Parts: sequence; structure tokens; C-alpha cells
Amino acid sequence: MAKKVLMKGNEAIAEAAIKSGCRHYFGYPITPQTEIAEYMAKRMPKVGGLCLQAESEIAAINMVLGAASAGVRVMTSSSSPGISLKSEGISYIAGCDLPCLILNVQRGGPGLGGIQPAQSDYYQATKANGHGDMHLIVVAPASVQEMASLTGLAFDLGDKYRIPVMMLADGALGQMMEPVDFEGIGCETLPEKPWAACGHGGKRKHNVINSLFIQPEELERTVIERFERYKVIEENEVRYEEYMTEDADIVIVSYGITSRICKTAIANARKQGVKVGMLRPITLWPYPKAALRRLAETASQFLTVELNMGQMVDDVKLAIECKKPVSFFGRTGGMMPSTDEVTAEIMKLAKGGNN
Repeated sequence: MAKKVLMKGNEAIAEAAIKSGCRHYFGYPITPQTEIAEYMAKRMPKVGGLCLQAESEIAAINMVLGAASAGVRVMTSSSSPGISLKSEGISYIAGCDLPCLILNVQRGGPGLGGIQPAQSDYYQATKANGHGDMHLIVVAPASVQEMASLTGLAFDLGDKYRIPVMMLADGALGQMMEPVDFEGIGCETLPEKPWAACGHGGKRKHNVINSLFIQPEELERTVIERFERYKVIEENEVRYEEYMTEDADIVIVSYGITSRICKTAIANARKQGVKVGMLRPITLWPYPKAALRRLAETASQFLTVELNMGQMVDDVKLAIECKKPVSFFGRTGGMMPSTDEVTAEIMKLAKGGNN
């Protein structure tokens, strides 16, 4: 029987990163993710790694760029305002085709907002986390166990496709404690990176890591080549969970902590005779468009439940090609919806109401 450890979400990510071969962490403290840096500061010296608290979020992300250029597994973490400060560096990392893990344990905003959980950085993560034509792979855990397992996946996908990966979590997941099984997380050997700028001793060509292309023709070529790689990612790396969708008339689309609230609400609604299920995106990019489009053939309507003002609604509408109505229910500013509130919204839709 696998041994489980009771851990806080933030600590589970840090331990999973170490088990996955990450030996370099650069960050800056901000609630609600500071435990990651604290954990790394204790553990990294014991495994021959480096944990460094930079002078700012901007410095931290540029240290990630340097370490990733040398071919090592590296990560940083922050919370919403801090991720905004890292955006320029994230774009440089994407432009250099460098793998790394960027963790956002979201808090309420905009501005300094508050320190309570939110999902209001969905637009930022999936649409514009940095300037230019670019994407990040974005994964969204719904449990402390997934925070650990998706950390290992993030490093593997980043190396496979030479792309930065963002984990979009929230303050509730970062702070809650649950049992975690680390079996299967980690690797014996890390992949070779012949492109890295890590010294060559005359044994190979001189590698240059760069995102600057003065000639427009050359820049266009590199961007097009990168988008060809994005197509491969969209074809092969979509991940999602379906819950009671086989006969669902109403399909909830929710991710992260809110998807757990929705599962209880679904059980409550089904006891009252309402056929409701849920599709939970695990990858927010690439998005599970095909799965939603398939569900639109049998469901009569969709409901997104989020900790924001409805940032995922348009993605659901696009995925189902506006074939069925899409409603929204959520709380924002750090407020969490109750299962009773979500159940009431389901019942309202079942009776013909909408937002």
C-alpha cells in the first residue's frame, strides 16, 4: 500500500518539484504562496539545490530565464500581482523556447485586492501572460494530490515541447491540507537538452539562447514554427475530467476548487431529479474544446462556475460553437460559493431560468 503524507498544497508542490528533478527555485514572498519558498529554503540545500529569494518578482523570473537557458529544471512561484510583474520575463522565456514551471496561487484582485482565494487570473494565464504571439501550457489542479502530480507532468511537458508551463491554483488549494501519495512522481534521469547554453568544450556547436530577431522575416519564421508546435500540443496534451455527463441535460464547466463544490451540488440536484453533470478542464490551455463540442450534442445548456466574473464563459461558447446557451454563476473578490448556492442555480436553470 502506498504511503500517503498529510501536506499543505503549497508544500506538496515544492516536494513534487524536488522529486521531479528541480534543483533551482527563485521567488519572492507574497500571500498565499509563501510556504513554497519556505519549504524550498529548508529542502533545497539537503538535495544539493539552490533556493534564492530574489530582490523582486522581476528579478526572480529573469533568474528563471538564466537557469532554464542552462538546461536545468527550474521553477518560480507567486500570487496574482506578482505574476503580473513577471509577465515581461515570461514572454522572454516563451520567446527563447525555454521550459520551466511558473506557479500562480491566485488571490482576489484587481490591484492588491485581498489575500483570499480567487480564479480571476484565467484571462491572464490563458490569453495574455506576456506580450507577443505566445502560449503557455496551463494546468489547473483541483486537489492537493493533483497539485503534486501535475507538478511532475508540468516539468515533463515543458521539457518535451520546450515551453513554459503555468500551474493555475488558488489560495484555498495552496493552504488546505490533504493526504498526498508521491509514488510515481519523479524521474531517475532527466532528458538531454542539446540546445542548452551550458558549456560545450568544443564538443558541439555554440548554443545561443535568444528572443531578439531584428529581421522581421526571421521573427515571423520563428513564431510560425512555434505555433506549429502549439498545434501538436493541442492535439496530444488536452486533459479533463468528466463527471456524470452520460445523461446530463445541464453540463457544468468548472475547474480547480470550485469543481469540488460543484460535485456536491450535482449530487444534491440529482436527488431532486435534475440530470446534471460536469466537465472539469485540467488543462486550461490547451482547452478541451472537442469534449465540450461533443457534450453539446446531447446537453441542453451549460453553466460555468468560477471564482471570478465569468472569464471562462466565452471559451465554452466558442468550444460548443454557440449551439447551446451558456450561463454563469460565481463569486469574486475572494468569496467562495456554497454548495447550496450552486445547487439553487442548477435548479433555477432546470426550471427555465437563466442569467
